[in-house]
Amino acid sequence: MGENQNLLAEQRRTLILDEVRRRGGVRVNELTRKLGVSDMTVRRDLDALARQGVLEKVHGGAVPVVEASTHEPGFEAKSGMELSAKEDIARAAAELVPPGAAIALSGGTTTYALAHQLLDVPDLTVVTNSVRVADVFHAAQRTSGPRQGSATVVLTGGVRTPSDSLVGPVADQAIAALHFDLLFLGVHGISVEAGLSTPNLAEAETNRRLVQSARRVVVVADHTKWGTVGLSSFASLDQVDTLVTDAGLPAAARAEVSEHLRRLIVAGEPEEPEPKEPADG
Repeated sequence: MGENQNLLAEQRRTLILDEVRRRGGVRVNELTRKLGVSDMTVRRDLDALARQGVLEKVHGGAVPVVEASTHEPGFEAKSGMELSAKEDIARAAAELVPPGAAIALSGGTTTYALAHQLLDVPDLTVVTNSVRVADVFHAAQRTSGPRQGSATVVLTGGVRTPSDSLVGPVADQAIAALHFDLLFLGVHGISVEAGLSTPNLAEAETNRRLVQSARRVVVVADHTKWGTVGLSSFASLDQVDTLVTDAGLPAAARAEVSEHLRRLIVAGEPEEPEPKEPADG
């Protein structure tokens, strides 16, 4: 990390969290030198990150939080993490949605960011088990009034989780009767071994139904989700068509992902062209 006194608080905290995770812990005096800010500023950043539950403050610095596989942060806690990455991912994912498509958005803060990017795509049918995602579309219609091309939103019903997703038999039955062109799936964790996983057993089953009902599955996940494993796996990487992530995903992880997925999109970076078939003759 180079010194930069003009970093925004969000950028500083992302750099601090990456450093903590990479090194297994950092000291305050190290961060002040690398970020070019005061001790007080670093301590405020550590306090904010500790409140989000993503690191633990210790005497003179901070260490990563070791989470149980059943730990499920609430929507508000997750919404403060990796904000810039989620916005970049949402913009890149929105480009995959043609007018008139039938799409599904799972619960999560990245799909919530994506919903905002889809408000101007005409004639969408949006199936979602996320109260927050549905609210994005309903709030836009309340603000601008009924207009030609507004999205038709289908909220599944079900039991609400800490992340404001609706899960359980009611949600599962509603999803099983539907078919959509594209599923945009937020995840708690993603790895080669465990595939896509979540700490919530009921949410895992609902996500399985979403995957089964989709022609194409697009996972939207920032780089911090890589290597995280929740209690229950609900899909393998081979069931995913596309991963949309951010530039923080390491090269080794990109290589692993590319072996299992048809397409990897890194927001803000040009896609590598697919290899051409050799010409006959």
